[in-house]
Amino acid sequence: MKQSNTLNLENFWIPFTANKAFKEEPRLLVEAKGMFYKSEDDRQILDGIAGLWCCNAGHCHPHIVKAVQDQIATMDYATAFNMSHPKAFQLAEKISEITPKGLDRIFFGNSGSEAVDTALKVAVAYHVSRGEGQRTRFISREKGYHGVNVGGTSVGGIPTNRKSFGALLSGTDHLPHTWNPKEMAFSKGQPTWGTSFSRGT
Repeated sequence: MKQSNTLNLENFWIPFTANKAFKEEPRLLVEAKGMFYKSEDDRQILDGIAGLWCCNAGHCHPHIVKAVQDQIATMDYATAFNMSHPKAFQLAEKISEITPKGLDRIFFGNSGSEAVDTALKVAVAYHVSRGEGQRTRFISREKGYHGVNVGGTSVGGIPTNRKSFGALLSGTDHLPHTWNPKEMAFSKGQPTWGTSFSRGT
């Protein structure tokens, strides 16, 4: 028997999903290994986006499974508010060794959405610290995706992601998207077109 036949589908509100339609025809994934999911009706489904861009080494990689199990057995979580733990510093050091010069201060977040909102706050705080608190405008691109939190949705250039929420952050401008299939050519060297996009004209 399918699990979807016995599950209560009322309480979990699925993001970016037409929930009413999903309840009528649920699509459930029950296992994952390597680059494939397995559905409840035993179909193998290629995971072309690595989970939600977070399983880049594949699903259930044995080394990752063991590392996670070992860490949870030692310490499942440690707050980073006024204290931390050795592995956070070790990971930050490793990341700083592969990032470009000058990008060697690492802030860990829970998601890309949180990272974007934090970056927006850091940008505003930077200008405030320099006595330029009036510099609060953000410039983004049409069709750009920057997450689902308030800041990321505001600077994001996808109207359908913003339409239900009003203005959100004020002071956000969107430049035209650079995608122009009529002018875009796959050739050697840099194309002659495109400078107008940087000016927003």
